[in-house]
Amino acid sequence: MILTETAALTGRRLLRLRRSPGELFAVTLTPVTMVVVMGYLLNKSIAMPDGTSFLDFTMAGVGAQVALAGFGTSAIAVAEDLRGGLVDRFRSLPIGRTPVLLAQSLCDLLLLAVGMAIALAVGWLLGWRIHTGIVAGLAGFGLLLALAFLLSWTGILAGLWIRSTPAVNSLSGLVLVVGSFVSTAFVPPDGLPGWLHAIASWSPVSTVSTACRLLWGNPVADTGDSLAVVHAVPVAGVTITILLAVVVTAASRVFRSVSEKTP
Repeated sequence: MILTETAALTGRRLLRLRRSPGELFAVTLTPVTMVVVMGYLLNKSIAMPDGTSFLDFTMAGVGAQVALAGFGTSAIAVAEDLRGGLVDRFRSLPIGRTPVLLAQSLCDLLLLAVGMAIALAVGWLLGWRIHTGIVAGLAGFGLLLALAFLLSWTGILAGLWIRSTPAVNSLSGLVLVVGSFVSTAFVPPDGLPGWLHAIASWSPVSTVSTACRLLWGNPVADTGDSLAVVHAVPVAGVTITILLAVVVTAASRVFRSVSEKTP
């Protein structure tokens, strides 16, 4: 029952996405710009400590930035649906609450996967390469999708909680900037203050970025000996799993509360 309802709602949202291709453009614009500017135009200007390519270093961060964009995509969609009376319409139908949120997250995940593939393809055309084989390459891509799924659900929770589209839009921009640069996505954390260094090293964006670089054979930003660096792949997987369980549970409870309060 849940699978059938989720599939039907996901199809509905995909049809809406097909009529609004600008959403894909919005998700990919910033990451593709980062690839071109930081990975290509500045590739020779920024020297890596071990002499490796800055473009190779940048690409994991670009994938993580696409995932961060998923926060805003989901948050804004949920806030607009609430404002447009979506809850009222679904209350009149014999449909569960869980498929509504799950369909939103799956649709956004597909959008982010396409955007991520476009950004990484641009990087490939500019000279970025995976040096470890197809299995490790796909494993890194899978971790990026897992991060995107987590951030999509976090955006759903934020949209349900805040409900104001302008406020959610502002928060989404803040999440994208802070998540990108208070992490190891694009810069090494060595120059950060001690407390901020710890936050940057252990954030999901950092652990996934480091894990992807290790899986792809690309240069790693954080050269410390912390667990988040030495065992970045399992740490990223465990962190995302725990946080996803927490966020999905919280979003489901908030949505139930919103549904019950809506007249």
